[in-house]
Amino acid sequence: MISRFYCPFPLHPGATVELDSNAAHHALRVLKVDAGDTAILFDGHGGQWLAELQPAGKRLNARLLEFSAGVPEPALAVTLVQCLPAADKMDWVVQKAVELGVTAIQPLEAKRSVVRLAGERKERRAEHWRGVARAACEQSGRNRVPEIAPIRDLPAYLGLVMQENPQQNDACFICVPTAASGFLRDRPRPTGAVRVLVGPEGGFEAGELAAAQTAGFMPLTLGPHVLRTETAGLAALAAMMTLWGDW
Repeated sequence: MISRFYCPFPLHPGATVELDSNAAHHALRVLKVDAGDTAILFDGHGGQWLAELQPAGKRLNARLLEFSAGVPEPALAVTLVQCLPAADKMDWVVQKAVELGVTAIQPLEAKRSVVRLAGERKERRAEHWRGVARAACEQSGRNRVPEIAPIRDLPAYLGLVMQENPQQNDACFICVPTAASGFLRDRPRPTGAVRVLVGPEGGFEAGELAAAQTAGFMPLTLGPHVLRTETAGLAALAAMMTLWGDW
């Protein structure tokens, strides 16, 4: 399989670009590329370039040869709104959500969230997850990197949703394992964007559930079993792509 590399700058016809040090090290030391080998380069905004690799010591240049649209993005635009799980589980959530076709990820803090971040740590973690998303795009063949939004708390996010979606045109769902109804198969295919809100390990408090429903979030159940927070959003995303997307 041809190697793929993300380039953090716009790509143009006929250009020769230098890959960043991490990509160069991986290509030269792990993949053992030689002069004249080809790779795919993408800048995260759509489309990809076939490029000829030109090693120069520890550096690696790539001459752009041919542009192609690549694999199209899913027609269903889903934002995964994920309350922060414990340890490094968010890395796994971001990676798998990108592979499954998510459009954007909104990390969230709720009252029962185990992980609490403040100040610069919030931005550092969000930037780390953006790197995870880029790597997942390299692996999965996606050419548009999903947005990783800054970490917000639940009340601030719900206020933002009410501003952005005052007519409740977006289909907004909140995962509630105890919901008596709310199966995806009983819902019509959304005509606009979709948001899926997933709670922390301890679940949402009653007041948080009420506030989310006031903001337009409909209860969603994913079957008879209680799924972990790092599983629920991915299961919902896979089911939506199967029912309403391109799968």
